[in-house]
Amino acid sequence: MEDERSVVELMRSMGLSDDVIARVGRLWGKSAARNGGRTHLLLGHLLDTAAVARVMWDEYVSAAFRRRLDEISGGRGRAWFMWVCGIHDCGKACPAFQAMDAAEAAPVLAAGLTWGRLPVGRGKRWRHDVAGAVLLLPRLAAEWDEEAAGWVWPLVAGHHGTFPSAGALKPPRGAQGRGAAWEEVQRAVVDVFTRAVGFEDLPDARPVGSLRKAEQLALSGLIVMADWIASDSGHFGGLPDAGQVSFAGARVRAETAWKRLRLRGGWRDLPLPEDPLAPLTGRLGVRARASQRELVERAWSMPAPGLLVAEAPMGEGKTKAALAAAEVLAARFGLDGVFVAMPTQATSDPMYEQVLRWVGSFGPELESQVALLHGRRRFNAWWRAVWDGEPRPDDDGCGCREGGYSGASGMADDDYGAIDEDAEYDMASARSSPDRSADAGADGPAYWFLGHKRGLLTAFGVGTVDHLLHAATRTRHVMLRFAGLAGKVVVVDEVHAADVYMRQFLVEALRWLGQAGVPVVLLSATLPPAQRQRFVDAYLSGVLGTADVHQPVPEPAGYPCVTVAYGAEGRAVAETSREAVPSWRESAPVRLAWLPDTDPAGTPVAAAVRKAVADGGVALVVVNQVARAQAIHHDLREGGFDGVLHLLHARLCAAHRADRTAECLRLMGPQAGEDRPERMVVIATQLAEQSFDVDADVLITDLAPADLLLQRIGRLHRHSGTRRPAAHHVPQVLVTGVAPGRDGAPRFLRASERIYGEWSLLRAAALVTEAAGPLTDEETGGPTASGWSIPADVPGLVARAYGNAGICPAGWDESGAWEQWQAKEREREKNAEGYLLCRRREWAFPTLEGLHYAGSRAASEEQLDAVVRDGDPSVEVVIVRRASGGYRGIDMTWLGVHGEVDDDEAIDRLMGGTVRLPPRLTDAARAELSPLPGWAGQPWLRYHLALVLEEDGTCLLGADRVSYHDVLGLVVQRAE
Repeated sequence: MEDERSVVELMRSMGLSDDVIARVGRLWGKSAARNGGRTHLLLGHLLDTAAVARVMWDEYVSAAFRRRLDEISGGRGRAWFMWVCGIHDCGKACPAFQAMDAAEAAPVLAAGLTWGRLPVGRGKRWRHDVAGAVLLLPRLAAEWDEEAAGWVWPLVAGHHGTFPSAGALKPPRGAQGRGAAWEEVQRAVVDVFTRAVGFEDLPDARPVGSLRKAEQLALSGLIVMADWIASDSGHFGGLPDAGQVSFAGARVRAETAWKRLRLRGGWRDLPLPEDPLAPLTGRLGVRARASQRELVERAWSMPAPGLLVAEAPMGEGKTKAALAAAEVLAARFGLDGVFVAMPTQATSDPMYEQVLRWVGSFGPELESQVALLHGRRRFNAWWRAVWDGEPRPDDDGCGCREGGYSGASGMADDDYGAIDEDAEYDMASARSSPDRSADAGADGPAYWFLGHKRGLLTAFGVGTVDHLLHAATRTRHVMLRFAGLAGKVVVVDEVHAADVYMRQFLVEALRWLGQAGVPVVLLSATLPPAQRQRFVDAYLSGVLGTADVHQPVPEPAGYPCVTVAYGAEGRAVAETSREAVPSWRESAPVRLAWLPDTDPAGTPVAAAVRKAVADGGVALVVVNQVARAQAIHHDLREGGFDGVLHLLHARLCAAHRADRTAECLRLMGPQAGEDRPERMVVIATQLAEQSFDVDADVLITDLAPADLLLQRIGRLHRHSGTRRPAAHHVPQVLVTGVAPGRDGAPRFLRASERIYGEWSLLRAAALVTEAAGPLTDEETGGPTASGWSIPADVPGLVARAYGNAGICPAGWDESGAWEQWQAKEREREKNAEGYLLCRRREWAFPTLEGLHYAGSRAASEEQLDAVVRDGDPSVEVVIVRRASGGYRGIDMTWLGVHGEVDDDEAIDRLMGGTVRLPPRLTDAARAELSPLPGWAGQPWLRYHLALVLEEDGTCLLGADRVSYHDVLGLVVQRAE
């Protein structure tokens, strides 16, 4: 039982001397200078953190993780969780910390705790997180056992974001405290705290088992979460008198703070569905297709949390099936939420709306717990409705109570988690503030989760796959990210979109998730068999805790198919669909033809577009280069194209891109109906490759690797019931971006070769040649060409494209291209290794000791994005226009003399001008651009670079002249 007496009464009952009681009562944990003007005693902060942990156990921690903590603590999981969270700062009971603030140090010295000259300088200072491990380790080893001590001390030493090696536990002379007085006080801090949270003494708190390393990482993240909440002086004011400090008081403070911050978990003990298919047919209202049933049934049949890999054609309904499977897995194994990872920001937005509706079906109060995790969420109307209390896009009302938070700007103004003196250790101190959401009721969104590094801690999240990959990087506070994944079901859509560099981090994440018992659902239409095998092996190596697991995946009986992998009684199991699962629609022939062209201007493409829709129809053109898309659009527009014409690429500003994407979906999407134009052309880059639910009559596409080419073909004749001109009853693809070269070998668009490499393009060209005939100088193919049968041919084409057998005609030098590609892939793998969370040879190590063996090189979110996505770094800018007497936004909104913005609506319009520059402009942008002076007080703006277009509409940036055209988007030209 927890002891609710004041710590003074508790120390007296324990027989401590008056001197020790007085000295413990002087140790400070939060200084008045950084804690709202009131000192907070060390024991007060330890008990606050333990009390927060107590609420987290009841309201936040998943049932699965509570079970594990009960198992390793002999059934006392909650008390032990409180203990391990609260003990984190015991290392502040040492001279190195107590001397940091002269005003706070004076009463400590007066009580008889003294010290000599201490090392100064950031690199020499003795850190209190490591001091805590030094203080605890000898006692844990003596009063527990070596094994328990070995995995618990890194949890204390790592609570500021990095796990040191045992070799770092060597304090400078005098920094840890010398003499009987310090020894007695340090012992008393641990013993009094341990008694207050419900244990008789330290031996009584000894765990009877060990957590696995991935579970330790998740626990470490929960410790950090509890510490950050308890460090907010707005909710945990200072208590300078030890007579006021008690666990009873800490519990009241924690419960009040939790409610005021509106924190909560997700489902909380989700019941098992009564009907096995109810999550699909009932909750999601789906008429279950065979492939969807297969995935949900596999989720029911797995005896333990595992990996599911669902492969099915584009438009098959994989995502809905994955959400239904997630409900089954969560109910069966005690998970509390879901994270859905998408390849891009653009694909995350529609998925957020889908997940929001799905989560709302469990209870409307859960909608506010669904977070959209990417930097442009501000422009998502559904996000704004839920998190800003604005009307919903469907006018149903937002469900937010009156008096709630009314503006988005505060979301980025992070004033939670102040850790005061801890700012010395890479956690910026934040000022305390009144709770912005105290009057809004318990069901509103919890803004605390929107703080730096905390997004994944929200119960339900949708975001880019980068968030998942970040949780597999050896970077500071990685434990917070991982804790946000542990206790959830993780769904990764379009998993084929990860290149070899990103796959390193995905494989690493699967290893850790497998060991943490996190079910993972991977979705793909075009997954090479070797990738499927690698994902299975990675997950199983985590489950079994060994570095090199290889469990051959049986050949699927057909396509669609579902592969499952899990551990059973210490052995690896990998199974796949034993019977062919029929697709929801019959395979149909797709006619392929060549359209030779490697000129970035794309003049033959524009001509082919006019011809293709001369008698009506909707054409989708997908090219591999923004400038090429702009040139083709310009050609069509200047040539007087008679029809609807849209341009969609990554160098449109945020507002234009969002509007244009929505308009394309309205005109070409599944609900288009009578709105579908008679004649329409959309010219796009790779944005149209995935999660873009449009239906084109004809596709013209630059050559791309086979799996991506098939993704593009997935936009062709996608929806049943679409009315089409007679000329387009048979789907047709014109493949361009390639032309015949010497000896018949293909020449590629230079941009394509730079992006994808020669080998994968050669293999794709060989496969297209089989279907469209030889590549010549003239457009080829037509009714006589064999074409492909889609979706039946998809798995075979992908397997051949990435297989080991040669498929290119003689004279194409396939072997030379292969060697170059392999060398590049090995180089990229090696580049990724330095950032992976764990070195391969250390995967089987049982503890977190030394995990950050070389520090954490990525310092900012932008740098972290660059870590997990190989390639040249790029930056986002906000486009503004210089005007007489000040500046205007991209839509001509007046900003003021220095760029001042006064209200949220104006900020929205200004931020709508956000655009990402091409990588070759990165250095110049960082050197020459800065935020406007008037943005300094705006959280959403103060770190954004302004690209100021002069009155002629251009800006000289390095050696390039940059302009922005409302239709073409960002235009970059080499300056004369």
